[in-house]
Amino acid sequence: MTALRQRKGSKGKEPPLGPDFQPQKSNCCTDHHSEKILHGDWSWRAIIWTSVGWSVSVGLGLLCCIYVATLHENDLWFSNIKEVEREISFRTECGLYYSYYKQMLQAPSIQEGLSELIHDNLTESKRTINLLQRMNIYQEVFLSVLYRLLPIQAYLEPVYFYIYTVFSLQAVYVIALYLTAWLLSGSWLAGALTGIWYILNRVDTTRVEFTISLRENWSLPFLALQVAAITCYLRPQLTAIQQKVMVWLMFVTTFCFCLMWQFNQFILLVQALIIYTLDCLDLLTAAQVTTLYLVQVSGLLSVWLLQFCNSMILGSLVLSFIVAALFIKHCQSGLKTGSLVVRLGKLLLHTVLVLLLTVTINYLAKKALQLRSDEHIFKFIKSKFGLGPTRDFDASLYLCEEAFGLLPLDTLERLAGTLLLYPYIFTLLLLTGTLAAVALQNLRPKGGSAEERKGGGEGRAMALRPDVAYNLLHTLFYGLLAFSTMRMKYIWTGHMCAVAAYGVCGTELWTLVLNTLRCNSKNLIRLVRYAVPLAMIGCLYYKFWPKLMEEVSELREFYDPDTVELMTWISSKTPKRAVFAGSMQLLAGIKLSTGRVLTNHPHYEDRDLRERTRQVYQVYAQRPPEEVHSILRAAGADYLVLEDSICYERRHRRGCRLRDLLDLANGHIMDGPGENDPALVPATSPRFCEAVKTDAAAYSALFTRTFQNKTFHVYRIKKKRKKSARSSPDPDPTR
Repeated sequence: MTALRQRKGSKGKEPPLGPDFQPQKSNCCTDHHSEKILHGDWSWRAIIWTSVGWSVSVGLGLLCCIYVATLHENDLWFSNIKEVEREISFRTECGLYYSYYKQMLQAPSIQEGLSELIHDNLTESKRTINLLQRMNIYQEVFLSVLYRLLPIQAYLEPVYFYIYTVFSLQAVYVIALYLTAWLLSGSWLAGALTGIWYILNRVDTTRVEFTISLRENWSLPFLALQVAAITCYLRPQLTAIQQKVMVWLMFVTTFCFCLMWQFNQFILLVQALIIYTLDCLDLLTAAQVTTLYLVQVSGLLSVWLLQFCNSMILGSLVLSFIVAALFIKHCQSGLKTGSLVVRLGKLLLHTVLVLLLTVTINYLAKKALQLRSDEHIFKFIKSKFGLGPTRDFDASLYLCEEAFGLLPLDTLERLAGTLLLYPYIFTLLLLTGTLAAVALQNLRPKGGSAEERKGGGEGRAMALRPDVAYNLLHTLFYGLLAFSTMRMKYIWTGHMCAVAAYGVCGTELWTLVLNTLRCNSKNLIRLVRYAVPLAMIGCLYYKFWPKLMEEVSELREFYDPDTVELMTWISSKTPKRAVFAGSMQLLAGIKLSTGRVLTNHPHYEDRDLRERTRQVYQVYAQRPPEEVHSILRAAGADYLVLEDSICYERRHRRGCRLRDLLDLANGHIMDGPGENDPALVPATSPRFCEAVKTDAAAYSALFTRTFQNKTFHVYRIKKKRKKSARSSPDPDPTR
């Protein structure tokens, strides 16, 4: 396994307004120089102050980019290791995605490279697939074309062009969060605090330095940009031109986000639920709701076209939900009229109808498209909440990974250690209470819809700006998602920094506190909302700067001699069209480093591939050699790579080891002491990955060991003699 070793030698309050209010002029306490520029006031003071804010945002973005790039270099000594070691450092599916960037660069021309991706027969043996349709790899294609066209080949290696681009997106991510906090609070100090918190909480906000090619590292910066564009779009006093610009920005960022991550439909589904909730609580106008929905639909359909009409997008829940929500909203007139009880009843009926129609549309769409590619995700969700079978192999494969478990409590301890958690919770409680009060007021009969009341200029005692309301529900909904599935915390924690900074630098929290202390005044609010964030920044600098300097000065070195030896042997001793079977993670590295053909790989969003992976993994189950041989030959495999780290796995608890998952799926009793389901039966054959090493006659007749080291064992799969083929029954794939 890959290891790292120590390197040798080494101004006033802006009134909170909802859609039911006429925009009001900001009072003297608001830091509104950027607001003046937004509305055409180009005074020198406003220009200078806004320029300083933008300069700080760019500086923090570059600091984050340099920080993660330095960590990556220091952890691996990337600039000094061999090319094969660099490629091995792209772990699991990261190696698969990077291999397509390498493949495009090695192609004789851009056209031939695209043709190879569209008619690929190397990623899955005995199959020709369209990679641009199946996978989200347009970013690799774009970068490879850009590298070919730019005059940088003599100065920058392809791998550095790739990783520096990904690290640069971290700068974009920080700038987007910075802008969101700035827009919410009216002070760029909030943006500065956001960027600092993002960097200090790197362990919980990003994992880009060791999972460079993961789709989330490409897509989340664009999601953050989209949230910033939505925040600006929902602000009051925007002109018609500014609104159109924001709508286009929302579309472009949504499109980029969807294009780069296969899980886009589930993230956008949560966002659609946020928009739906704001609509039900009368916090957005009908035009805003429709625009936000259509931006999502337009982004998804544009990606659908680019991905050669990928059926997973048309069969996504988010498209079904948006169609259902807009249709029911159009048909159900008078939804926002009547007494409080009547409106609550109408909302309940409205929600039930939307959900029923969503399920119906989605069911019919999947039937019509014969779509089963995403069923493993729903199996995982059902099993996670105890609603489905617990012995399903695909679901168990996810459930047993820590990344798909509940959010560990030590995450909150780390967030509290950087002074992020406490202002976040305080801000969350304050805004949630305000949202509840405003929602209750909006649901009471006031004689007309939000637009009508807005036109009448009717005021209320409490209000919540729509941009603040959106960001509140955004952090609540994605926070719940993060707590349920740890991998999704990276969507939540970055935005969490912006919300906490808004609480510290905005006027709402300090107005409440000072009113409670009976010492509220405009000058005091201005003093506090500048002094407190500056004091926090000074405290964070004093506490964490030495730790950061120590972290970036710690030097390590990539060290994985066994994998390097394996890749070198495959490249030099096997035919270029040889087909390899093994674990998904290892095969991704084999494709990147050697270019050999694979039987299976880590991109799991295909039903046939999942079934083939389960079959290939029988090499770690208790199956007879004849059945394993037939399975591998059916997949077209010429070589089998067995890993001791899987065969004798100790990383997971009993019941979650890969061999246990296979035993459960096959109905066999698991190894080792512990309880077993009464329905399980003892296997009639020994575990293949152990027994094949004995070189017994039954195994040596079908498998020849051609390579081994401390970690890996490679076997050449012999072709069966006709006599043996006639006498051996076909394997039962369900056994």
